[in-house]
Amino acid sequence: MSSQKQMLQDIEREVDSTRYMIGRSALSQQVMDALLAVPRDAFVPLSERRCAYYNGPLPIGCGQTISQPYIVALMTDLLYADSNDVILEVGTGSGYQAAVLSQVVRQVYSIEIIETLSQRASETLSRLGYENVDCRCGDGYLGWPEHAPYDGILVTAACPEIPPPLISQLKSGARMVMPVGPSFGYQELVLVEKHDTGEVSERKILDVSFVPLTGNHERGSC
Repeated sequence: MSSQKQMLQDIEREVDSTRYMIGRSALSQQVMDALLAVPRDAFVPLSERRCAYYNGPLPIGCGQTISQPYIVALMTDLLYADSNDVILEVGTGSGYQAAVLSQVVRQVYSIEIIETLSQRASETLSRLGYENVDCRCGDGYLGWPEHAPYDGILVTAACPEIPPPLISQLKSGARMVMPVGPSFGYQELVLVEKHDTGEVSERKILDVSFVPLTGNHERGSC
């Protein structure tokens, strides 16, 4: 069974092997400390506990997965978030990514379209004492406008295009990280920056494989 420290070593090796694509040779110490602090085994089903610190995705039910730790770390790092930021996460899933974000920012708002997962993640986060994470069940394609604009947005499911509602809820000068591409197969992890002028730019980081974003007025259930 892999330990958290082994997981971090695996992440460091993967960062090194992808450094030319991601544009850095190391992730921030703050992000790495966050992954060390969050017990990933608490966010996976009992049947997957022995693999909790494996550097790969794992099933969490309802046809969804908990993301690979390297991708969780990379996406968190790409936000350039700090301790005063308020972040929107689209796709709560197990709640693990929200827990990692909660270690580096002031507040996380996380939205999940599958009610079963949303409730389960909310209960897990509450039980573990992550008081700066608020969860709700809803259509992540539409964001969570009540708390906008956000200092950053992280989307943990793939969409063929960048949802316009999320762009509108992103603060000027802020970043959004999300997989863009077809619902199944490989997509591209994209860094979106909304400049002070209002102009939006995109940069492709690397190929990824995520479950599809169920949104744009669709509902998910399990």
